[in-house]
Amino acid sequence: MVFSRMRASSGLPCAQADLDHVERIVTASGTSFARGMRILPADRRQAMFAVYAFCRQVDDIADGDAGVADPMAALQDWHRRVDGLYEGIATDALDRVLIVAIHRYQLQPQDFHDVIDGMAMDCGAPIVAPDETTLDLYCDRVASAVGRLSVCVFGDSSENARRVAYHLGRALQLTNILRDISEDAGRDRLYLPSELLTRFDVPKNPHEALYAHGLDQVGRILAQRARDHFREARKAMQLCDSSAMRPARMMAASYAPILSALQKRGWKTPDIAPKVSKPLRQIRTLAAYVK
Repeated sequence: MVFSRMRASSGLPCAQADLDHVERIVTASGTSFARGMRILPADRRQAMFAVYAFCRQVDDIADGDAGVADPMAALQDWHRRVDGLYEGIATDALDRVLIVAIHRYQLQPQDFHDVIDGMAMDCGAPIVAPDETTLDLYCDRVASAVGRLSVCVFGDSSENARRVAYHLGRALQLTNILRDISEDAGRDRLYLPSELLTRFDVPKNPHEALYAHGLDQVGRILAQRARDHFREARKAMQLCDSSAMRPARMMAASYAPILSALQKRGWKTPDIAPKVSKPLRQIRTLAAYVK
């Protein structure tokens, strides 16, 4: 590839205009992700921006915010586009930066495809009371797959780093689900597993579930699962490269207080936001794309 104007050698060998374009996608989303990634060296930060921009674009398609007539077809186009990246085919600035990131950090195509498949699960008919297997698959695709890409960019592609991605992704996604039950109901979605809903006599209608007596018990069981995943993620981090795991540790530290606040509030009033203290809110700098 030939580039007209290059960033300093410490960054990715990409055209400055391409790197700027990718960064604009990230900053335009309004996320705190960009600030959190400042702890990374320039090349890894730019690669993470490209991964996030990819996630942002496919997420917008699934949520209907991309302005495409056929979201499912658009996601299928992204499958083909990812395959093209591994053949060196680029159609725009994001593709060009992704190609460099893929080769530098040995990012695996299946992880990109898993993210797209996760977004496809949110495309079309809303997810309502999935079974446990489907919920876990959803968490793996929309969160843990992003983690598998991320840990490679962070600097550790070991099996223990993949365990971090597995557990931390599920911990973050379950926390999001537990936090957003009321918001999701407004979109006719209910991500709580059908088995638990049945066990505690909670209706599988998203709006009726909000007022069910058993919802609190369902929430507390899922919250404990999230805590278990946080614990397993921390154990796996101790076996990984300490420097590479710094962003993952920050991510866990940013979400654990949210889970604690949710457990303190409970799920008898899921439409009331949990009270997370201001100092704790300020550390949520690495709350990456989930959901």
